[in-house]
Amino acid sequence: MASVLAEAARRRTFAIISHPDAGKTTLTEKFLLYSGAIQQAGEVRQRRDTRATSSDWLKLEQQRGISVSSSVMRFDHDGHVLNLLDTPGHHDFSEDTYRVLSGVDAAVMVVDAARGVEPQTEKLHAVCRRRGTPVVTFVNKMDRSAPEPLEILDDLEAKLGMDPRPVTWPVHDAGRFLGVVDRRDGTFHRLEGTGRGRTTGVATAERWEDVRGGLPDGAVRAAEEELELLDTLGRTVDGDALADGLLAGTATPVFFGSALANFGVRLLLDAVVALAPAPSPRPTVDGGERALDAPFSGFVFKVQANLDPRHRDRLAFVRVCSGRFERGTSLTCTRTGRRVVAKYAHQVFGRERETVEEAYPGDIVGLVNATDLRIGDTLHDGPAVTFPPLPTFTPERFAVAALADRSKVKQFRRGLEQLDEEGVVQVLRHPDLGDQEPLLAAVGQLQFDVAAWRMEHEFGAPMRLSSAAWAAARGTDDASVAALRGLRDTAVYHRADGVPLALFRSEWVARRAETDHPELTLRQVLFA
Repeated sequence: MASVLAEAARRRTFAIISHPDAGKTTLTEKFLLYSGAIQQAGEVRQRRDTRATSSDWLKLEQQRGISVSSSVMRFDHDGHVLNLLDTPGHHDFSEDTYRVLSGVDAAVMVVDAARGVEPQTEKLHAVCRRRGTPVVTFVNKMDRSAPEPLEILDDLEAKLGMDPRPVTWPVHDAGRFLGVVDRRDGTFHRLEGTGRGRTTGVATAERWEDVRGGLPDGAVRAAEEELELLDTLGRTVDGDALADGLLAGTATPVFFGSALANFGVRLLLDAVVALAPAPSPRPTVDGGERALDAPFSGFVFKVQANLDPRHRDRLAFVRVCSGRFERGTSLTCTRTGRRVVAKYAHQVFGRERETVEEAYPGDIVGLVNATDLRIGDTLHDGPAVTFPPLPTFTPERFAVAALADRSKVKQFRRGLEQLDEEGVVQVLRHPDLGDQEPLLAAVGQLQFDVAAWRMEHEFGAPMRLSSAAWAAARGTDDASVAALRGLRDTAVYHRADGVPLALFRSEWVARRAETDHPELTLRQVLFA
C-alpha cells in the first residue's frame, strides 16, 4: 500500500481564477494539452467528433462562451498528480467560486495584459487572501496590444497589495511578442508551430546570450534594461525567498505569456508543481488539525446533477483531507450521523468520468447519488471530525417562480430542490404560501438564466420568472422572526434547511432595520 504522506506530497490541488474573458478557460485547456490529458485544445472525449471546451461542459456555457459552473479535472505532470478546479468566471457565480476555493491549496490568477487587474479579479484575490491561499499570477494575452510590462507589475502591486515577482519576462519587438526570458536560469523560450494554439508545438529553450544576436536590437536592449531594473529593485526570484513569500501571501510569482498562442504555458505548469504547496493538515472546528495520515476524512464543497444527461445522476464532490479513500468504504456524515457507502466513486474530467478505487489527500472524488450529502458536509472514517462550515452569502436578486405546464408539478419541485442543493439558486418559501409561490434568490441575473435553462432542458419543467418586490436580504434567527414580520416593507422567508431570511424592499430599508433594531439578528454571511 502506498504511503499516505508520500502520495499527498505528490498532489497539487489548485484553482484558476480571473475576471470574465481574461482567458481562464483557455489556460485550463492548455494545461490539459501540455500534460497530455488531451491531444488538441478544445477537445472533448465524446462519442461524436466535436470540438468544445473540456471544462465548459454545460451547453449554455458553450453557447455563451463563458464558464458559469465549476468543473474538476485531474491529470499527471512531471511525476505529480494535479487536481485542477476550473471556477466560474462570471461574477454572478462568485459564491460557487468561494466554495471551490475552500477545496484547493493554491490558485493561478489570470490577468488580461491589456485590462490589468479587473474588479472580479480583485474580489477573488481578496477571498484567497482571507483563506491564506497562495496565488501564482499569469499575465495573459501578451501577444496583443498591452501596456509596458513594468506598468502591469505596478498595477498588480497597487490593486492587490502584493509584491509581484516576475519569474519570466516578455521580449517584444514593436508590439510583436517574441517569447519570454526565464530569470532563474537566463534562458529564452520561444514557441512556434502550434497550429494556432491547438497543439503544443516544439518548445525551445536557448541561452539568452546566444540568441540576442538573432533578435531585433531594440527588443534586446529594452529587455536587458528592464531585467537589470528588476534586479536593482530587489524583485529577485531566489527559490527559497520566492516560495516563502508565496506561502506567506506577501508575494506572487508572475509569468507572462499567451494561453491562446501557447507562449509561457509550460513554464507556468512547471511552476505550479514546483511552487504550489502540497496538501497540509486541515483545521477542525474544535481548533485542532486533522493529520494527513489520520483515518480518512473529507468535506463536500460542491454538488452537481446531470453532468451526463444520459444518466441523470447526482455527484457530491469531496475533497480528501486525510487518510486513504477506498471505494466501497462505509463513511459517516458528521451532520446526520448516517453512514454513506462510497460504492460509486468517480474521478471527473470535465463531464467525463471514470471509477476511482483509491484517493489521497488533495484528490477530489465524486460520490454518485449520495443523496443525503449537502454542501459543507464532513465525511470521516475512524475518529469523528468536523471541518468548519462553508459560508453562504445573502442574495441580492429575487424572482417568483411559476410552473409553465401544470402537468409537470413533480418535475418542477424536483428540479428546484436539486438546483437549491447545488447552490445554483436559493429557493425560499413563505410560511403562508409554501410551494404555491417559491421565491428564487441569487447574487446575479445569470443565475436565474441558468436555473431557467436547466429546469427546461434537464428536468423538463419550463418555468416563468417574474420580478419580486424584494431587493435586499439578511440572515436572521427564530428569536427575531416575530419582530421582523411586524416591520414595514419587510417579510421573512425560509430556506430549505429552515434558516430564516429577512427580505426588504430596498437596501435602505435593510440598513434602517439594522440601525433602529440592534437587538435583532441581521447578518450578511450565513453558515450552514
